[in-house]
Amino acid sequence: MAITASMVAELRAKTDAPMMECKKALTEADGDMAKAEELLRVKLGTKAGKAASRVTAEGVVTSFINGNTGAMVEVNCETDFVTKNDSFLALANAAAKLVAEQNPADLDALGALAYSQDGFGPTLEEVRKGLIGKIGENMSFRRFKRYSGGGKVAGYLHGTRIGVLVEFDGEETPAKDTAMHIAAMKPVALTSADVPAELIEKERSVATAKAAESGKPADIAAKMIEGSVQKYLKEVSLFNQPFVKNDKQTVEQMLKAAGTTVKGFALYVVGEGIEKKVDDFAAEVAAQVAAAKGG
Repeated sequence: MAITASMVAELRAKTDAPMMECKKALTEADGDMAKAEELLRVKLGTKAGKAASRVTAEGVVTSFINGNTGAMVEVNCETDFVTKNDSFLALANAAAKLVAEQNPADLDALGALAYSQDGFGPTLEEVRKGLIGKIGENMSFRRFKRYSGGGKVAGYLHGTRIGVLVEFDGEETPAKDTAMHIAAMKPVALTSADVPAELIEKERSVATAKAAESGKPADIAAKMIEGSVQKYLKEVSLFNQPFVKNDKQTVEQMLKAAGTTVKGFALYVVGEGIEKKVDDFAAEVAAQVAAAKGG
């Protein structure tokens, strides 16, 4: 498979790895982006995976909390410019309130709820369509999370790009501190036992490849692999993470001392996992290079 400049650029954006390393990895993986990313992680360590959390899609996260009910919504748009538009923000905030109060089953049900704004309506979906015409840019509801009845709800918004909801029993201040910690440290689960199996498998395969490269005897390699997996589980589970405001204690220890129990959390980062088109950019660069050569 031919490795194009746009593929190399995409892998570089995901991993921060040097251009030539990206090209080598893509060649070795026969153009398979996920495999190439894994090869780079083996070669360059976890550094290659760090930038993968950087995302390019635009939008906002909004939340609405009332007593024991809380909701959070991600609404996407095409440019950063629109994320500051008052009508777009009003739509996003209204969506969070509707999720909290009406408990829609899915995005279609959310769109069908009664809502009017800017002369558009009578449903949220009709307002969305109307604003697309008015602002001249596509916008869409991507996902939402709602907590209700399982305890109290605390939230934290970091600007408009990162949102966290925490379901808890006990004191509100430590719960809010936990929400802020989640926004900063981005855990994937409450405890090590809750980390999704596919994430553990991915980590294990990277650790296995690294161990194989080290050339150590099988028994030592097996210990290295297990050690890497255990370290990863601690790093990505909320309760095991050192608390951001005091790294002498874990989040679990901080909560215990405060007599507060966190039962669940949701973390939204705008555009997470959305691939933004890079082909046009690569084609543009190629065209400029060709023009420069011609000149």
